Amino acid sequence: MELTFQEVKVNLATGGVKIDESQPAVLLVHGAGMDRTVWSQQTRYLAHHGFSPMAVDLPGHGESAGELLSTIPEMADWVSGLIRELDMGPVRLVGHSMGSLISLEVAARHPDVTERLILMGAAATMPVHPDLLGAAERNEILAPQLMTAWAHGARAHVAGNPTPGLWMRSGCQALLERAADGVIYNDLAACNSYEAGDIAGQIDCPITVMVGSEDKMTPPKATAQLVAGFHEVDLLHLEGIGHMMMIEAPDQIREMMLSALQ
Repeated sequence: MELTFQEVKVNLATGGVKIDESQPAVLLVHGAGMDRTVWSQQTRYLAHHGFSPMAVDLPGHGESAGELLSTIPEMADWVSGLIRELDMGPVRLVGHSMGSLISLEVAARHPDVTERLILMGAAATMPVHPDLLGAAERNEILAPQLMTAWAHGARAHVAGNPTPGLWMRSGCQALLERAADGVIYNDLAACNSYEAGDIAGQIDCPITVMVGSEDKMTPPKATAQLVAGFHEVDLLHLEGIGHMMMIEAPDQIREMMLSALQ
């Protein structure tokens, strides 16, 4: 699905079906250097289980045009504007990694467009290793290699792809390698400089947080620090799963997401 927002093309994946405005809207926001395709195992499922999912390509990502946004608050303001443009709000907002930071900011800065939050791979801060940040700034292939190595749990390094015969890590790396020069660095720098502060205490909508026991990028300890600031939160653990949980454990995530969205 394509639309024009702020005079540029924005692309969204809707699970292969036409948007049904009578169904609750779910907006899914991807992580650093990625695009809507990370949600391919969830959008179609939600579309056939009573929701209208829309996995967005952020500006300059995937098939969306526009200039890259360099800070998490700027991205959050853009997402909230898009929700208003869609005129289907308030929406259930799902964010992964960088997308979880964006979702937090949307809920805190624009509560009128946010009905519920689901955060995956979330933490109050997301510092980026200097080696990774440097490789991304130089547009080196080392950046996607490091990201995919750190983002997957042990089992995903050797097996577990829902499509037989494909290697999960290589698929994720191919996705990151498709990003235009500067995209990965832009996103990692935005995460690296972001400080959530007391933002958790400013959010009143229902919140579900999913954390993988083998997440090296936003480890459970970091997620716990974020969760401690919420008034009320449903914390769900995935044993043996890493940062790319919606790809590593698509069946579990679909069921947990469906329950949380009700």
